[in-house]
Amino acid sequence: MMDDFLFGIFPGLLVSAPIFICAAFLLRKYFKGAQFDEPVDASGKVAIVTGASSGIGKQVARGLNLRGAKVYMLCRNREKALCAIEQLVESGCDRSRLLLLCADLSSFASIRAFADSFIKAEDRLDILVNNAGVFALPSFQKTIDGYETTFQCNYLGHFLLTELLMESLCASGHGRIVNVSSMMHSSADSIAEDVVNNPNFYSRFHTYNRSKLANVMHVRALTTLWRESGENRVTANACHPGAVHTNILQYTFIGHEPWRTLLKPIFAFFFKTDEDGAQTPLYLALSKHLEGISGEYFSNCAKASMASLAKDDKQCKYLYEYSKKAVIQHIK
Repeated sequence: MMDDFLFGIFPGLLVSAPIFICAAFLLRKYFKGAQFDEPVDASGKVAIVTGASSGIGKQVARGLNLRGAKVYMLCRNREKALCAIEQLVESGCDRSRLLLLCADLSSFASIRAFADSFIKAEDRLDILVNNAGVFALPSFQKTIDGYETTFQCNYLGHFLLTELLMESLCASGHGRIVNVSSMMHSSADSIAEDVVNNPNFYSRFHTYNRSKLANVMHVRALTTLWRESGENRVTANACHPGAVHTNILQYTFIGHEPWRTLLKPIFAFFFKTDEDGAQTPLYLALSKHLEGISGEYFSNCAKASMASLAKDDKQCKYLYEYSKKAVIQHIK
């Protein structure tokens, strides 16, 4: 009886198995997203990648280094960063073109010290990838500078870093700024100063979304300023790296056992790897097709629609002006 049953379903399995395998392959390829395979030689270029000790930032640093660039890794944890460098070297990177400078984006003074060290070491900067970020902090917290931690680490710290390095980017003659944002920026409700820095409006997800919206509005504001002044030596664009399973989820239930282990197979199939998530940032940093393109938002190595609030020039100007006031004493 059992033999008859198995004999009956076996032909069906032979037919359906290849279909299932092909479907799974195509689905996995879809979830991986676009890959940046343009043959670009970055030899001689100088780059900075924030949050380069893990996740997307680490893979962006790897992609730049393998193409010949000298990469400065801005990392908060020195030991973790040194371990990352060893792993990158093992994967084929040139150790002599991986340089570590530690800084904490939750401290304006630390960012200023990093910028001063870089400017003393290099006469120009070709690529700045503002990637580092935090997500879903358990509660409202303020940095030593008096700003909500998520907003400062994800946006204000990068704003200051960009301002401090602007002359170095201009000295390149073709400097590129890449702000790693998120599709979640479209869900942000506000970037008003009295909202982002107010504990009454704190929410793990809304706060993150606001910071990612600010990343997009930042490149819009910079581009407007450059066009008004005739500056054409630098471009700035933002991107969504994709749904990537990185340690940014450490403060959510997903980052804790048993969920981390139970959900690992699901994330492995449906989410991008760190390397996949690095593809669009690398595209913005290196693609020859983007020369002169600025103030745009990208996803999967292609231009994408941004939130309506990000297109509001008055709001972008407002964000830029209050951000400048927030960090002004560290720029002088």
